[in-house]
Amino acid sequence: MSEIKIGNRLVGPAHSPFIIAEMSGNHGQSLDKAMALVNAAAAAGAHALKLQTYTPDTITLDVHEREFFIADPNSLWQGNSLYNLYKMAMTPWEWHKPIFEYANNKGLLAFSSPFDLTAVDFLESLNVPCYKIASFENIDHGLLAAVAKTGKPVIMSTGMATQAELAESVDVLRNNGCKDLILLKCTSNYPARPVDANLQTIPHLAQLFNCQVGLSDHTPGVGVSVAAVALGATVIEKHFVLDRHGGEVDAKFSLEPAELTLLVEETARAHDALGHVRYGCTDKEVSSRVHRRSLYIAKDMKAGDIFTHDNLRSVRPGLGLAPKYLPFVLGKTIRQDASKGTPLSWELV
Repeated sequence: MSEIKIGNRLVGPAHSPFIIAEMSGNHGQSLDKAMALVNAAAAAGAHALKLQTYTPDTITLDVHEREFFIADPNSLWQGNSLYNLYKMAMTPWEWHKPIFEYANNKGLLAFSSPFDLTAVDFLESLNVPCYKIASFENIDHGLLAAVAKTGKPVIMSTGMATQAELAESVDVLRNNGCKDLILLKCTSNYPARPVDANLQTIPHLAQLFNCQVGLSDHTPGVGVSVAAVALGATVIEKHFVLDRHGGEVDAKFSLEPAELTLLVEETARAHDALGHVRYGCTDKEVSSRVHRRSLYIAKDMKAGDIFTHDNLRSVRPGLGLAPKYLPFVLGKTIRQDASKGTPLSWELV
């Protein structure tokens, strides 16, 4: 599977996972806090910072009842209308440029998820290196076509989409010029349960659509993300926040800075551990071979004595004959005197 260049970074199976720190609405409408989040993402070793680009009017209607009101008692956002929620969570468009510039200066790639065509035009004016399609928008073919026509890499969350819906969306992207596509397995529940992650889908998606696949992870902790890397994920996206108890809109399912550092470190470690199919000693194991078991003289012996279980044993270290030769040697005689602790060699038999 070919690697993809996003900005100045190569993304693919040969490289450590591309870690995207999703700010979302966790700035709490404070530009200073947004900049502090950029600092935290950079310090944690994340590779990219992602925003969300919408206004309440570009994502929903100014209606505060019926299906536009969140009544579900299990929702983190119960008691809000969609309009008011997105008003609270949006990142002001005038903040994008200073946030992107600050992130770039900190060594982070910076981009966003557009939620309508005006957002695509706006992000193009900021020359973003790629686009992210959110899971709830992956069935909006008009949005997909507009993003694809930019010619930039596209990262798309799968979310609730069926296999047929994903096939349609991937066709729209590719038919409109998208050459570099990464799909992210995603469970669109907040927070998501690890049992619902169904990570076995990752290699299936990669095979089905012949593209790189990663994970947009809404579960607590980093374990699910590490497991995803073991199954071939090349990209990991996680929401993050300065303080999970700070009350920001997505704080409850976001990583704190120390956890984001752990995510970067442990996913890189998981990637390094994959290696390739190999048996026998690694370079670091060569010196350990001496500690394997082998055959040693266990009692002082005189020339002509017969080898028995009492005077010949399989023990550590490993400088004698391999233990598999014990049945062959038992009952035979020793050629010369040998003291306890002598490794057995064919010359002695």
